[in-house]
Amino acid sequence: MNHTPRFRTVLSCTLLVVSLGAGATACGDSGDNPLSAEPYDAAGQIAFSAPSGSKKANPDKPLEVTSKGGGGRITDVTATDTSGRYLAGELTADGSRWRSTAPLAAGTRYTVHVATEDDGGAPGSRTLSFDTQAPKGKKLLTVQFGPQAGKYGVGQPVTATLSAPVKAKADRAVVERSLKVRSSPGAQGAWHWVDSKTLHFRPKEFWPANGTVTATSTLQGVKVGRLYGGPVKPLKLSTGDRVEAVADAGSHYMTVYRNGKEIKSIPVTTGKPGFSTRNGIKVILGKEQFVRMRGTSVGIAAGSGESYDLPVYWATRVTWSGEYVHAAPWSVGSQGSANVSHGCVGMSTDNAKWFFGVVRQGDVVRVVNSEGHTMENFGNGFGDWNLSWDKWRGGSVLTAGVKEGTGPSAAARLRPEV
Repeated sequence: MNHTPRFRTVLSCTLLVVSLGAGATACGDSGDNPLSAEPYDAAGQIAFSAPSGSKKANPDKPLEVTSKGGGGRITDVTATDTSGRYLAGELTADGSRWRSTAPLAAGTRYTVHVATEDDGGAPGSRTLSFDTQAPKGKKLLTVQFGPQAGKYGVGQPVTATLSAPVKAKADRAVVERSLKVRSSPGAQGAWHWVDSKTLHFRPKEFWPANGTVTATSTLQGVKVGRLYGGPVKPLKLSTGDRVEAVADAGSHYMTVYRNGKEIKSIPVTTGKPGFSTRNGIKVILGKEQFVRMRGTSVGIAAGSGESYDLPVYWATRVTWSGEYVHAAPWSVGSQGSANVSHGCVGMSTDNAKWFFGVVRQGDVVRVVNSEGHTMENFGNGFGDWNLSWDKWRGGSVLTAGVKEGTGPSAAARLRPEV
């Protein structure tokens, strides 16, 4: 019966301990033990399907390593490319053949380390390197990470925009595995497919305050359907304090918290009936010191009873459709007591200026107790946090239907950078 070298080592030590009472010394003695010798060159014992010399391998064909002549067996094969990606493969039970089970990356160089043993249990090794053909004349699948590099609030999702749609489940899995997001301190997170060309990544909770977030890709050269991955520019973000504002449309006050501690309570007015402010979590999209607000931009007919055209200062945007937190000096008499706006959160000029100076893009505004509907998950800003964690994971090919903490979802844990 063939045994692995590891089993031979343990058995040999056990027998020597019983007979000699000095197992540790005997196992270190290179005398007659073939396992203590330097590995022999297994060049004559194995064969590769990869081409030799300057010829490049077809990435659409699997890599095979086989044992020749029946005088030994393959015990391990490790194949990596220049990006550090491991090539998955399977070794037959008798050690006669190893075959890759995933496509080779195109336009890269592989280094293959093969471990063997002969009939006497002596270890052998062989290393081979080869190049794969570049995807000539084929359209590349590229990715644009977002937002731009910089400092953001803890609610800012990472986005990935693909250059071409990816619809097949298997192809989406390839893309997800190739897009890496890491944070320091670490947090648990997952990708979510918004549509066939857009993914968002968020943690289970908000990002750790005063940390870093990096997004990288190993997609280059990887086959995705009929396309091959192209080069992707990495992204690095930092986060500030955890700043959250809770606007209560029922009490007509907005409370601002920094790292869990209240720092200010502000009287506000929110949307009146027919124009109720959206409930739920919104992520700050940007800040404008001055903006001209017109009713026509939100579908109000010019000249109608609800029409307006106003100069607005210290405006913090939370939806693309025009919802802001801003100065509203014309409604100071209602702030803290009634909702009279067309959907925005209005406050005094001094309070709006203070809020404008405290928050940054990516900070969180949560609206509660409004008569309005819940903030859209996607398409009108970042409503990502209004999805439960289970539903968020359901939007990932790798984590949908997988119990949290097991299987492919383990790859979605964000680990500190090293």
